[in-house]
Amino acid sequence: MDEDQPIKPANILNIVAINQGRRELTRGVPRANALSPVDVEAMIGDGHYLIDARSSAAWGGGHIAGSINVQMSSSEFEQRVGWVVPDDSPIILLTDKDAQAQACMYNMGFIGLDQHVVGFLEGGLSAWMNSGRPVHTTPQIDVFALSERLASNGLRVLDAREQDEWDDGHIEGAVLMPYTQLAPQLGRPPRFDDLGLDKAASIAVTCATGNRSSTAIGLMLREGYTHLYNVTGGMEAWGHARLPMVDATGAACSIG
Repeated sequence: MDEDQPIKPANILNIVAINQGRRELTRGVPRANALSPVDVEAMIGDGHYLIDARSSAAWGGGHIAGSINVQMSSSEFEQRVGWVVPDDSPIILLTDKDAQAQACMYNMGFIGLDQHVVGFLEGGLSAWMNSGRPVHTTPQIDVFALSERLASNGLRVLDAREQDEWDDGHIEGAVLMPYTQLAPQLGRPPRFDDLGLDKAASIAVTCATGNRSSTAIGLMLREGYTHLYNVTGGMEAWGHARLPMVDATGAACSIG
């Protein structure tokens, strides 16, 4: 069955074309063009993907609606962008400093994604805000507050890690859905219908450290979910706090 087949990153066709010599990698150091807030706003309206490469905390504190947070600090930055952006879709970058956009371009060049970048928002989020354009926030919740809310009012939890991480230990009652499966993949649509979570529900999203969960939240916001919280420190923080969790069999366990 199709559900039993491994999912493929949206960028796989591009990677295959490069490996087969049908598409060349960029010669030299790729460079991104500077874009104004007016440019970026128009491009987002035309369906361009805005990748916000800042930290999860910075993105949570203020971001442009529709952006997806993929942290450039991750050693998997370019691969993660390849997972969440549909094949051949145009990309805009947003970073803390303009020079960091060029660093993102360099890393994306290893898998040919630099060729899909139309530019970066010059001046970053400050330029966007100074132009009078709105920003949105995503609240962060620490593991102790999450534990209290789970006990008191039924806040739902979405775990955006992989199956093996989940099997090692997760929050009882949480829903598992790797963030990669919330993006359209080659031949497979996003699996939002499989979540079983109402779009108006209050949902805390967690991963190992709070980074992939922030990416997942960006994808969920684009889908219409409205009350989302990013779990600061993720399951590593939960484990270090010695808060209860269960393993794949449902038995109590601990990690961290």
